[in-house]
Amino acid sequence: SYFFHPAFALNALMPWQFGLFVTIFLFRVISIKAMRMVVQRVKSASVTVEGEVVSKIGPGILALVGIHENDSEQDLEYCSRRLLGAKLWDNDNGGQWRHGVKTKDFEILCVSQFTLYGTLSNKKWQPDYKLAMKALPAKELYHKFLNQLGQLYENEKIFDGVFGAMMDVELVNDGPVTIVIESDPKPHSEKKGEE
Repeated sequence: SYFFHPAFALNALMPWQFGLFVTIFLFRVISIKAMRMVVQRVKSASVTVEGEVVSKIGPGILALVGIHENDSEQDLEYCSRRLLGAKLWDNDNGGQWRHGVKTKDFEILCVSQFTLYGTLSNKKWQPDYKLAMKALPAKELYHKFLNQLGQLYENEKIFDGVFGAMMDVELVNDGPVTIVIESDPKPHSEKKGEE
């Protein structure tokens, strides 16, 4: 008999079943296509480049933004609406998870972050970033994402670091509250008007 644990359950599979399981698992990992953001509710955040503060915000959101090699403008739209619609704050009556950044009139600091796609798939455990989009097209899409946030919210409330630079990012995480947003692999499944 086998204990109810994935490691033991795999031992119970026939060779062809195990092979099928591995194939499906690898296909799922390799075929991931998603713009990815690590979103943190903050009391304050700032980005410093070469000793100079280039951006800083008070209460709001710090978003680390990764662009996948297959991302398109549909992914930008999906993630921008999710970011602005994420209800990370209490309302005035103490109800949890009721207000988003727009309702609170807070600011957003975005930081480009290709390392969000790092995988430790080789024997030396050195990160591999091949799933991240190359620098030039990623920079173009990233700035389109910032512009889209400004159009959906207010340009003066959207801040960012310096794309491709070595940045020192400081923040005071409020909570802490940290969530991950990824673009829908089926962009058309999002309901119209959802924010």
